[in-house]
Amino acid sequence: MPRARLSEKAIKLIDGKNFGNLAFVMSDGSPHVSPVWVDREGDLILVNTAEGRAKAKYLKTNHRVALSIFNQQNPYEKVVIRGRVLDMTKKGAEEHSNKLSVKYLGTSSNPHRQPGVGRILVKIEPERVVNE
Repeated sequence: MPRARLSEKAIKLIDGKNFGNLAFVMSDGSPHVSPVWVDREGDLILVNTAEGRAKAKYLKTNHRVALSIFNQQNPYEKVVIRGRVLDMTKKGAEEHSNKLSVKYLGTSSNPHRQPGVGRILVKIEPERVVNE
């Protein structure tokens, strides 16, 4: 499926201090949903995860995802994005995690991080954007 462009509404929600819910399928076929901080690079959606987490494990084998993002001030303002993982990399993941900490916590690094656990930057290519 061809890549979709993010709508103005999706850009506004991603650029704001709004949480996403990332859905993917585990190896046994059961669904899993994980709350995530979201960011973007053009029309690519960026999320960050720790090594060893379910996201890091299962997104390597099944690249299809769905992501819902809602306005923290008005949860009825939302967008649903379906897409696929384009890339998972350690390169730039630490810096990206710190960038998200500034956005969501106002701190230069995440105080909840586990010491010694590496980060993975996940790049998601949207295939369908549904404004709700």
